[in-house]
Amino acid sequence: MLRLMKNLKPLRSFATASLPAPETNPSIMYAGIFIDNEWCKSQSGKTFETKNPTTGEVIEEVQEGDVEDINIAVQAAKKAFKFGSQWRTMDASQRGVLLHKLADLIERDHVYLASLETLDNGKPFSAAYAFDVPYSASVLRYYAGWADKNHGKVIPMDGNFFGYTRHEPIGVCGQIIPWNFPLLMMAWKLAPALATGNTIVLKPAEQTPLTALYLAQLTKEAGFPPGVINVVPGFGKAGAALVAHNDVDKIAFTGSTEVGKLVQEGAAKSNLKRTTLELGGKSPNIIFKDADMDHAVETAHFGLFFNMGQCCCAGSRTFVEDDIYDEFVERSVERAKKRTVGNPFDPSIEHGPQIDEEQLNKILQMIDSGKKQGAKLVTGGDRVGSQGYFISPTVFADVKDDMTIAREEIFGPVQQILKFSDLNEVIERANKTDYGLAAAIFTKDIDRANHLIQGLRAGTVWVNTYNVLKNQVPFGGYKMSGHGRELGEYGLQAYTEVKSVIVKINQKNS
Repeated sequence: MLRLMKNLKPLRSFATASLPAPETNPSIMYAGIFIDNEWCKSQSGKTFETKNPTTGEVIEEVQEGDVEDINIAVQAAKKAFKFGSQWRTMDASQRGVLLHKLADLIERDHVYLASLETLDNGKPFSAAYAFDVPYSASVLRYYAGWADKNHGKVIPMDGNFFGYTRHEPIGVCGQIIPWNFPLLMMAWKLAPALATGNTIVLKPAEQTPLTALYLAQLTKEAGFPPGVINVVPGFGKAGAALVAHNDVDKIAFTGSTEVGKLVQEGAAKSNLKRTTLELGGKSPNIIFKDADMDHAVETAHFGLFFNMGQCCCAGSRTFVEDDIYDEFVERSVERAKKRTVGNPFDPSIEHGPQIDEEQLNKILQMIDSGKKQGAKLVTGGDRVGSQGYFISPTVFADVKDDMTIAREEIFGPVQQILKFSDLNEVIERANKTDYGLAAAIFTKDIDRANHLIQGLRAGTVWVNTYNVLKNQVPFGGYKMSGHGRELGEYGLQAYTEVKSVIVKINQKNS
């Protein structure tokens, strides 16, 4: 029996001693539509409210993009992609320079961006400052390095021919980002698309448009040519228009499986545009009796409650071997009760509000269904306070596979702990889901871990850790968790076409 390394720890907490003071009331500099490196109002004249989830109060009126605004943005992106344009003739290495400049600007405005993310999204400032903002800059730097290295191959051919391949940009890319990691998911999508020479029309989530709009201005400051990056805030109608547009060559979407299906359908009905989809999850986290108990409890807690449970790869089905089940539940309840909930600008707070009232009500309904179907609510389960959208960290024990809370994605701070007794049994139960985004295994037995790694149908499998995401390693799902990969070298494939070139070689007699 070999002890697996466990020194790769997730970001389960964020040091407060080194945190700078946040801007608790950051000024809102940009709330318009960004097209061709210019700010404009919506064609309809409509605006919408973005709210502070900590208080429920309106932060700002944002211009509401619609079908006509999407069309204008797409035409700008199409023009910027035109053969012979400044962007298309730019050296690949210079695209990398621009990405590095954008990362520099993010780092320059580190405190402001983290504060703006906390205001608009509700995540703790400690997490936004230590994770979201620096990780956004780092992914831009990672793909900056790839800009002049994503090339084709020379291929030996039969006959008198010279064959090679070119990796070329796809064209105009529509990108639709979610509200749970607004800045980071924007960076995940912008970076590989820009490194490979595409142009972009991006729609941020209507709940959290503010950091995306500020980053749009930073792209102009960094020196990206007009039309290369366009940002249109709005609702589902704007997203649907982007998906349906025949001049859009590719769609990247992160969000729910329900909407992902509509994106896939819309892409097929228009011009059969390429899609990458990073969708929902119901990820199994499997704890064996030989695991380090302290480490497993804390990491399982982090794997579920990070970002208030609003994480697509959250370890929301915690399978625990029967010999240690009761102790694991007891310790998990103790840890959940210690989780600090409150104002996300307070550096001592681990847990902020849910994103909005709709999400809060959905989570409370799921908690109610768990109680009605016989799961044992051992802590939490209530709304915290009357202002904002806070839910107490919640733990259910005695959860069965057929319960709604064990089958459907909750996307909130609700940990479900299930009991298992057999290795093959837990593999079958872990895979008995429509999703396949992530999974985790906690054990000291390397043979057992390798057996499970092969048996689990998930895009990412963590061993003795959780939520470790790095730029170099691809991320994406099996089954209804989507298709395609983001990050790593694999993330470039979604933004390039492979062109084969075959040249006849004339042979002359000597």
